[in-house]
Amino acid sequence: MMSKLKPTLYYVHDPMCSWCWGFRAVWIQVNEVVKDQVNIQTVLGGLAPDSSQTMTELMQQNIQSNWRRIQQEIPGTEFNYDFWHNCEPRRSTYPACRAVIAAGMQAEHYKKMMILAIQQAYYLHAKNPSDHSVLIQLAKDSGLDEKCFERDLLSDECKNLFNKELQLTARLNVNSFPNLVLNHRNVNTEIHVDYNSAETVVSEIVALI
Repeated sequence: MMSKLKPTLYYVHDPMCSWCWGFRAVWIQVNEVVKDQVNIQTVLGGLAPDSSQTMTELMQQNIQSNWRRIQQEIPGTEFNYDFWHNCEPRRSTYPACRAVIAAGMQAEHYKKMMILAIQQAYYLHAKNPSDHSVLIQLAKDSGLDEKCFERDLLSDECKNLFNKELQLTARLNVNSFPNLVLNHRNVNTEIHVDYNSAETVVSEIVALI
């Protein structure tokens, strides 16, 4: 009963959001420090809808510029720019989001594994998580039931679960990622995301609870 009285910390993200990748190390630290004081709920925000269209050259250049900016602002963040030569980039992150949900349909702990697998495939190994074939291979490599994952990935149940997360993102008034929202006594407060200091983020959370 006591856990229900805890504030809820929503972490709204997308597995193909480059700033989420940059925030990963700090978020892990924040999670460890506050996990006993708040209920942590990760929410898939859905950065870009399904699309079969190749990104324009301008969009590709803009995203690469964003990667370089992240590397400047968050030291130690790695990106493999071979992605832009080896893959056909599409502005489509919904498949990767549904892959996280499909992984969780087998076991809850697979969600975190799939998020990391997608991030590493995209940012370190120059693979395209917008492609179902890549996501299915990641599921297999992560120890999931491949056939079950492929079926779940395309299922109505998976789509419905993802839509519920998109609806929650909308209710939280979140439109950029990563985003932290603390719900305490039915009041939502956005927490500033400090990409280089877990201590700053934790201090803000603790001050509100």
